Amino acid sequence: MIERNGHRLRPAVPADYDAIAAVVDDWWGRPILPILPRLFLDHFHRTSLVSENAVGLAGFLVGIISPSEPEQAYIHFVGVAPHARTSGLAREMYEHFFEIARRHDRHIVKAVTSPANKTSIAFHQRMGFTVGGPTPDYNGPGHDLVTFERAI
Repeated sequence: MIERNGHRLRPAVPADYDAIAAVVDDWWGRPILPILPRLFLDHFHRTSLVSENAVGLAGFLVGIISPSEPEQAYIHFVGVAPHARTSGLAREMYEHFFEIARRHDRHIVKAVTSPANKTSIAFHQRMGFTVGGPTPDYNGPGHDLVTFERAI
């Protein structure tokens, strides 16, 4: 567990899913929960993170150490509560996930986002990711996505 700037960052546990599911649509301002099913925290909680502060849940990162690509790790989903945005929390969670990936001998971290998510694209650029795409039909017909990759 890491405590910094009023945030406590810790490994996720499967039971964190309910708290995340309760807020994620509000944090995004649209229905987003369907792309974050419970299975991610049931099966990848050891490589995922949760941040809490005095208000409660401040953020989370769902990360995966690829079982198929031995050099790679993948960040599936990151959320920061509106009250915690611009605090550096997202950067802190990413940096901590990079440490987890390195401990598993991973040297590349990947992620994706919607082409409309300009905030995410700018954040990943600031974090040193290369930006690709948008890739047409990345997630099936009509589901274009922007790809990110960073060597760590």
